[in-house]
Formats: sequence, C-alpha cells, structure tokens
Amino acid sequence: MADNPCRLVAKPMRELCEEDHGISHGGGSGGGIADGASDNVRDFAESIIKKIIALVAPKDAWAPKSADSALYEPFLWLGQHLAVAIFVCVVVVCGLTAWQGAPRLRQMGASTGWTLAAVAGMATVPGAVMMLNKAVSAAFTTAFNSNESTLFKVILNDLQHGADKDVPLAKLLTISALVVALDPAGLVFITRNLGILAFVCMAPLVLASLARGGDTTAVKTWAMRLLGLMFCPFALILVSPFVELAHGSLVVDTVLLLAADALMLRMVFHGIPYFGPRIARGARTFVERRTDNRVAHAVVRAGAPAVYEQENAPHRRRTINTPGRAVHQDRGVLLAAYGVRQPKRPGRFTAESAAMRRQERSADSRSAARTTARRGRSAASPPAPGGSSTP
Repeated sequence: MADNPCRLVAKPMRELCEEDHGISHGGGSGGGIADGASDNVRDFAESIIKKIIALVAPKDAWAPKSADSALYEPFLWLGQHLAVAIFVCVVVVCGLTAWQGAPRLRQMGASTGWTLAAVAGMATVPGAVMMLNKAVSAAFTTAFNSNESTLFKVILNDLQHGADKDVPLAKLLTISALVVALDPAGLVFITRNLGILAFVCMAPLVLASLARGGDTTAVKTWAMRLLGLMFCPFALILVSPFVELAHGSLVVDTVLLLAADALMLRMVFHGIPYFGPRIARGARTFVERRTDNRVAHAVVRAGAPAVYEQENAPHRRRTINTPGRAVHQDRGVLLAAYGVRQPKRPGRFTAESAAMRRQERSADSRSAARTTARRGRSAASPPAPGGSSTP
C-alpha cells in the first residue's frame, strides 16, 4: 500500500480510484464490508459531534458586532441621552444644595467622571462581547479536540477500538444518544444566543445608571449574568473526570452522554433567569407527552425539575426563583441604581404548586375527617350481644 496512487484522493472517491487501479482491501476474507460499515458509523458519529459542538459554542452570535449596528444604535442613543439626563439632574440637585459644600462637589465630580465612562463604555460593549464569544468558542473547541480524555473523543475512539465495537446494540445505543443530544444542544443554542442578544441590547440602559454617581450594583449584576451565559458551555467539561471509567465501553459512554444531556438542560434551566426555565420546562413537557420511555423522562426531569416558587413556609421540595420573580429582582436592582425604590414582592406559590398543595391539604383533611368519624362511631355504638357490633 506504500505505492498506492490513490492515497491523496478524498475518502468518498478513493474507493472508485482504487477499484480502477485494481487495488483490493478484502484480502479474500470478505471483511471489507464490515470495515466499511464501521467507518461509516464512526463518520456519522463524528458529524453529529461536530454539530453538537457547533450548537453549544457557536463561533458567531446573534448579538450586534459594532455600535453602529441597526439593532444596537437605538439602544445606544437612548442610553447616552439617559446618562446625560441623569447627569443634568445631578448637577441641578448639587446646585440647589450647594450650601452643603464639599460633599456635593465630590458627588458632582464623581457623576461627571462616571458619565463619561458610561458613555464611552456603551459603544465598546458589542465589540467586546463578540470578541469574548469567539474566544470562548475557540477555547471550548480546542478543549474538546486536543484532549483525548474528553467525552466525544472517547466515544469516537471506542467506536473504533472499544471492547464492544463489534456489538451492533452498543453502537445503536451510542448513535441514538448522540442524536438525542442534538435536542438539548439546540435548546442551549437558542437560549444562549437570545440571552446574549438581550443582555447586549440592554447594556446602554444599565451603564447609564453609573451617571448617578458611580453605583455599580446594576452593572455588576448585568455583567455576572452575561459572563455566566457566555461561559456556560464549559459546564460540559464537568463530566470529563468520569470519562476515564468509560474507556473501551460504549454502554458507559452512552450513560455519560445522557448525563451530559441532563447537564445541558440544567444549564438552560439556570443560565438565563428570564426564559431559560420556561424553555427547559417546555422541553420536558414535550418529551413527556411524546414518549413513555422512563430513561428519557428521568433525563429531562433531572435537567428541568419540577420546583416551587419561593415559598412563605418551608416545604419538602426545593425552592427556586421563577422567571417572573427573577425579572422583578433584576428590575429592582436597576431601578435602585437610578434611585427608585421598588416594593419587595411577597413570597407566593405558582398556580400549579398552589393547586397541588391545596389538593394535598384537602386529601389530608378528608383522611383526618374519616378517621375522626370512625373513632366517633366506634365510641358511640355499644357492643352488640354475641360479640358483634351494630352498624
């Protein structure tokens, strides 16, 4: 095979070229068909893995790339004028209370510097986010392609050299798990890109709050949520320490891939406070209505668990902030940076959790009433002659 004239030809056309030159790979044993099928399965798995990586950490985001983008420019105009309006209000207040002396001068100086910094920072947000997104995508792709101990690399290696590489059922399970993994990857792609777009567009409004005098509470909250959204693909690396257990076993690879699916759904559930939980619960409802497979149900329930809203009293189930409550909290942080006090939202249940708890309480009350009625009847009725009791 060293003098193969077709070795530089691409793989789909190499077989035709070798047939024309009379080059055979069967060796008279008939194993060429099996080898070709194994290669096709591995190529198919590799193409699915490339699509999953492209969805989880895409190179291009939907966010605007520059400040003069038609989508970002209206928000930039609004943020700049809002910052100037806040600065004018600060100057007027400082002028009316000039009798307080040095504190007002320091406040006006701080407001001047922070207003300039806010206006300058508004124009740099789209470019900075775009560069950070490309860096995260490149780092994520490199981490999964350069290390042989990552999940996808181990799956490709086990499809070719694993102990059960000749077992059709193991290959079928692995390919099916890869196909199923495309759905959480698509959810992560849509949620992550929409979230980045929303956070970039609201950046001028958040940065404008700095003009009040340097209150960075809203900016820190916005930056932490945006950075968490940008770096969420690296959560898949959490399964890497367990990949060593799967060397040579496609079945263990499938189990780890299902765990990665649940982790991706969990990223959607906790990544964006606004619509991430709704998308995750919608995906769970869709899966539960379309299939009766217990494994699929367990995966989606682990990724999008049924939880209550923040409660007034302790309960058996875990509590979590719902999308509506998260929006209320973030709006309160932004309004507080502008100097507006927002009343705190009282703890309450969701409609589903309230109905479920009402049913549990009514069932408990009915059970208690029946127990009390039985005890009352048994105490009120005298024993009948012969050892039997009358109804």
